Amino acid sequence: MTTAKAFDICEILKLLPHRYPFLLVDRVTMIDEAGMKLTAIKNVTFNEPFFPGHFPGMPTMPGVLQLEALAQAAGLLAIHKSGLRAGDGLVLYFAGIDNCRFKRPVVPGDQLSFDIELIKHKRDLWKFKTQARVGDEVSCEAELLCVLRTVDYGNKGA
Repeated sequence: MTTAKAFDICEILKLLPHRYPFLLVDRVTMIDEAGMKLTAIKNVTFNEPFFPGHFPGMPTMPGVLQLEALAQAAGLLAIHKSGLRAGDGLVLYFAGIDNCRFKRPVVPGDQLSFDIELIKHKRDLWKFKTQARVGDEVSCEAELLCVLRTVDYGNKGA
């Protein structure tokens, strides 16, 4: 059974640390009652900052950004399930990508729909089965492994 739980962009901004131009989820359309599945959307427009260079005359959304969008949607599911918030000093990082396949180009005017399923959660590790679609066509699918870590803003590297 599913709930009517949905997040608009204002709620997403409260939950994720990402901001323009790297926030790649526009709306969460459903989270199931158990917090194991989520669907979300990204409206792909010609105004995306990556299109002028990828590719001139043939604008195509980079596959790695489709994966990033799937990871952000997976992060929203983890945040919902765990009760964490963007300001809690924790961030969910990629730890692995398995069985990734790109099956269709994504172009301006497409609406990406993300289907996220939590496969496993143990301590700070989260594993998700993910799929991005345009209409009924799969554009990208992958299993994503993520790890929850404390953010150390004082250590900015060398």
